[in-house]
Amino acid sequence: MAEFDVVVYGATGFTGRLVAEYLARNYGDGALRWAMAGRSLAKLEQVRGEIGAPDDTPLLTAGADDPAALKTLAGRTAVIVTTVGPYQLHGEPLLAACAETGTGYVDLCGEPAWMRRMIDKYEAAAKASGARIVFSCGFDSIPFDLGVWFAQAEAVRRFGRPAPRVKGRIRAMKGTFSGGTIASAKASMAAAANDPSILKLMIDPFALAPGFTGPHQPNGMVPHYDDAVAAWVAPFMMAVINTKNVHRTNFLNGQAYGADFRYDEMMVVPGLGEVGRAAAEALAKLNPLAGDKGPAPGEGPSKEARESGHYEIAFVAEMASEERVTVSVKGDRDPGYGSTSKMIAEAALCLLRDVPAAGKGGIWTPGALMPEALKQRLEAHAGLTFTVE
Repeated sequence: MAEFDVVVYGATGFTGRLVAEYLARNYGDGALRWAMAGRSLAKLEQVRGEIGAPDDTPLLTAGADDPAALKTLAGRTAVIVTTVGPYQLHGEPLLAACAETGTGYVDLCGEPAWMRRMIDKYEAAAKASGARIVFSCGFDSIPFDLGVWFAQAEAVRRFGRPAPRVKGRIRAMKGTFSGGTIASAKASMAAAANDPSILKLMIDPFALAPGFTGPHQPNGMVPHYDDAVAAWVAPFMMAVINTKNVHRTNFLNGQAYGADFRYDEMMVVPGLGEVGRAAAEALAKLNPLAGDKGPAPGEGPSKEARESGHYEIAFVAEMASEERVTVSVKGDRDPGYGSTSKMIAEAALCLLRDVPAAGKGGIWTPGALMPEALKQRLEAHAGLTFTVE
């Protein structure tokens, strides 16, 4: 048995601190053996005190660039939560250590080219060791990955088969993307500018489904009026990673959504007629990565801002017969921090307590490995709701 159930790596960063605080407040009864980890013992001690964690909460040190220390760290725990990104700059040594030692791993990665490289390089090792590596366990991409799974489950229940087309439509979102998300996106763009093969992966909707090429996908980049939600829609920044994760879930589940499955994500824009059209077109021209706006990695909004945030996403499953079913996923905190920190913590606990490890080694999406168990956890503990409309 491992010394710890869960280790939060990156606990001195903004999001890692929120994860540690969540565990301390909700699982601090002694039933969960957890520890905080990072590069600096002094900073870990400071954060432990500031979040109100017990004084005997273990603190572990390991640098992101020290493979030997990371292997030792991985060997001491059943599951590691890592919030140390951009992962393409800092993530490989820890993932490699988990793949070698058979340690469960969850992250917040939204960097598809790096994810594909890790799949190609370490999936065989993870399968051999039994390590369950789960990418994208925050706002990118749990609400979308599980939202599509939930919509397809309802389509099968109602119509006897999965829908060949699902639309993800963000109806409302109050809050901001995390500084880590923005930094990861900028790092991905910089890497793609220097390597055409990375750009090819970035624009391939099936980049995380090695060896599979599905039907032409709607690109989600052109504002238009969408009858499915009776509103104008505009491009959504995080679709570039969420859609790839949804297609990987379908791939890992043996094309459970169908080999002809098509999916896109767009933002609903308030307004009627020409007003809605103008707003959608203006939104499409915005570049959220331009300039220095938004939080830097390690920074984030106040507690009040996090708790006043929310989001709502509709998933419209459209059948070939023109029948439809709509489901929604809602979160009760801002997506980039408040909700994300709860989601990744519960994903780690789901991996620890709810998913049998035998025969499950490999590199996964939440929707392929643990959709029903994770949905139940998120509804019970993390402020998410899944509703059939």
